[in-house]
Amino acid sequence: MVIADTSVWIKFFNRPDSPEKEALDQLIDADEVALVGVVLAELLQGCRTPSERDAVSESLLALPYFEVTQSTWMKAGDLSATLLRRGVTLPLSDLLIAALAIEQDSRVYSLDFHFKKIPGLHLYSPEAA
Repeated sequence: MVIADTSVWIKFFNRPDSPEKEALDQLIDADEVALVGVVLAELLQGCRTPSERDAVSESLLALPYFEVTQSTWMKAGDLSATLLRRGVTLPLSDLLIAALAIEQDSRVYSLDFHFKKIPGLHLYSPEAA
């Protein structure tokens, strides 16, 4: 499974000719993409109209969903602590995505390069697929 980060979904919804849209379409067709709550919330906060919100949520709610648990929060905290000792600070939202991906043995598809700094996280690259 692949957790697509908000940065990829934004391209998916706003740039129909983008390589990210093509890659996500392939992942969706193969039932290989999962949704996480923080990505859903970030995408919905960017919707400008109720109809846009409905279209986004309808598209996303059909996907498998990974829920955050207490152990996920602990994993996110541990990842953050490890990174802070190296002088790296990442947004909590991205640490949660990484923790879920590690727990679910999934990869993360993101345009944000800082995911590469997270130990134990496997990234999805369309070129390698």
